[in-house]
Amino acid sequence: MEKRSILHMLDPMPHNSPFDINMAMDAGFDVLMPYSNVKLESVHGLTQDAIFSRSPAGIKRTAIFIGGRDFALAMDMLSASQKAMVPPFEISVFADPSGAFTTAAALVACVAKQLKEKHNKELKDCKALIFGGTGPVGIATGVISSLAGAETTIVDHLSIETAEDVAHGYNRRFASSLIGGYAGTDIEKAKLIKSCDIIFCTAKAGIQVLNANVLNAAINLKVVGDVNAVPPLGIEGIKRGDNGAPLQLALNSKDAVAVGALAIGDIKYQLQHSLIKEMLTTDKPLYLDFRDAFLKAQKILNL
Repeated sequence: MEKRSILHMLDPMPHNSPFDINMAMDAGFDVLMPYSNVKLESVHGLTQDAIFSRSPAGIKRTAIFIGGRDFALAMDMLSASQKAMVPPFEISVFADPSGAFTTAAALVACVAKQLKEKHNKELKDCKALIFGGTGPVGIATGVISSLAGAETTIVDHLSIETAEDVAHGYNRRFASSLIGGYAGTDIEKAKLIKSCDIIFCTAKAGIQVLNANVLNAAINLKVVGDVNAVPPLGIEGIKRGDNGAPLQLALNSKDAVAVGALAIGDIKYQLQHSLIKEMLTTDKPLYLDFRDAFLKAQKILNL
């Protein structure tokens, strides 16, 4: 009789994400075991409890999902779990804190597709700004965009020091080339976007970050992507279902197109479902993070 599949869901937050639980169940795991308030130092022991309690056949039906809201902590937990493996007792591990890795991967890939189709450009040819850039989705978007070759600035609305600290920290860790930026007023936002090619909006839901007057300052804008699905959307004039539709309010960038939250969310859903499912079907352990999510997103979009 085949062992039931078990996904151990480790989360440093007080509650595991219902979204992630639903996704894991829909991907085919039989049993979900959520763990909240998990400390980094506990990951080694939890991993070894998971691997040593099952036979080699059972091991193939066992995996770990790492949630939370902190990019760096999720990567540290992924590393700690991988180091705890004792071959042949090894299981797959997937880190996706707050869905940030799959959301960011979907966002960057969707924008890259529009760049290619509408403007015959690649990320490496472009300057990108990320509003809401110091949150988990913004940081992941920034690292992915930078590693793909775009000149990428993460923008904080409160402090240039915060943005620069985040940029420097992740540059050291992942050999990216992030730039820290600040814009707290419409005048400062307009100055920043004047020469950019791409705008990624990853700010909190229900907050309009860029209005039409600010967008008019952009003269080279090619693609905008906004993950916000809650009105008001992050960028005025964008629609949730846009997937390459003209951004008509960007009057001085007449060829600019938009990618909205529903188009991004569709790819994000496919990504997370596919990566969780891969842990069930693989013959060898997988250690999955934002890089794997971006590769998968590119395949889904035929980039």
